[in-house]
Amino acid sequence: MPSMTALITPAENASRPPLPRRPIPHERTPDRPTPSDGRPHPRTAHTTGDLMTLEGLRRVVDDQIGPRRAGAIYQNTDGAFEVIAVIRDPERARGLLKRRCAQWALIVRDVLRADGEPFAIGSVWTTSDHLVREAVTR
Repeated sequence: MPSMTALITPAENASRPPLPRRPIPHERTPDRPTPSDGRPHPRTAHTTGDLMTLEGLRRVVDDQIGPRRAGAIYQNTDGAFEVIAVIRDPERARGLLKRRCAQWALIVRDVLRADGEPFAIGSVWTTSDHLVREAVTR
């Protein structure tokens, strides 16, 4: 079977306007220098505005974790859990939870199960969560 372009006569082809071309990606534009690290926008050092953003993020994380500290026991509709550890390192939390956006994680143990093994969670503190025992402060 002949191709569709083979059915077009040379006279018809000459009367057609040329197809538009794709724009050149900005990394390959000759009038702009190519970034050395391959990034179109280089990373910048932290400024005062960034410090305010980091403080805001820290407050959001604190609100999401709530009163759950190591040693605390809390209860919700899923069960009762003892907090073993609070992970605030985003890279470690992402590895534990297997989520690219995780900023924190908790390692908890189900206290209602005799064979309760510790596991990682990233669920935020809500109004349905109730603190049974506060964390031990040292």
